[in-house]
Amino acid sequence: MERTVSQLTAAVASGDAGAFSDLYEKWFDEVYRWARRACGRDESFCLDVTQDVFMRVIRSMKPVETEEQLGAWLRRVTLTASYDRLRRERSWKKRHQRLGEMVGTGDDEAPIAPSSNRWHMDEGDAERLEWLRDELAAMDEASLGLIEARFRFGWTLRKIGAALGLNPGAVDGRVSRVTERLRKAAGEAEKTGDVRRVTGTGGGS
Repeated sequence: MERTVSQLTAAVASGDAGAFSDLYEKWFDEVYRWARRACGRDESFCLDVTQDVFMRVIRSMKPVETEEQLGAWLRRVTLTASYDRLRRERSWKKRHQRLGEMVGTGDDEAPIAPSSNRWHMDEGDAERLEWLRDELAAMDEASLGLIEARFRFGWTLRKIGAALGLNPGAVDGRVSRVTERLRKAAGEAEKTGDVRRVTGTGGGS
């Protein structure tokens, strides 16, 4: 028996991977069309936005009563995800432009470490946690959603894969790439005593 909107959204909110798959299948095309209208970008970019939207659904779904309410909420999430990804892209371009300018100067005296050692990785757990929060805040939605599903909510690789239409091996690969980027960034921060983000840990998964 087909679930009502109220039953479906309540099941998604509770972490039911099967319910999420049903919602994903039903609303994917519409979310993608909204993303195309909001971004005016190519297929690859809008598919990334669509993936961002459904990762937000995993994290933020609340039960609603009607299909109209669900559609309105998904459309708002799509608009927000579209603007966020466009903003991250602009920020990424500016950051790499600044990096190119710094490298181009050949200035060996360019400041790397701040005057304060507040961010040094040996300062203690509080500093490490604050650094990690900053890294997660800068991460793209798809990567953050994977990390939260795996480590915050404790979903198995199979459950995440069922939700996203991927096999467990593909999910494991994506999660591993995200965590490896974090480990490398942490290693660089530990070596320099400076966690100022140069290349970031975001990006596709």
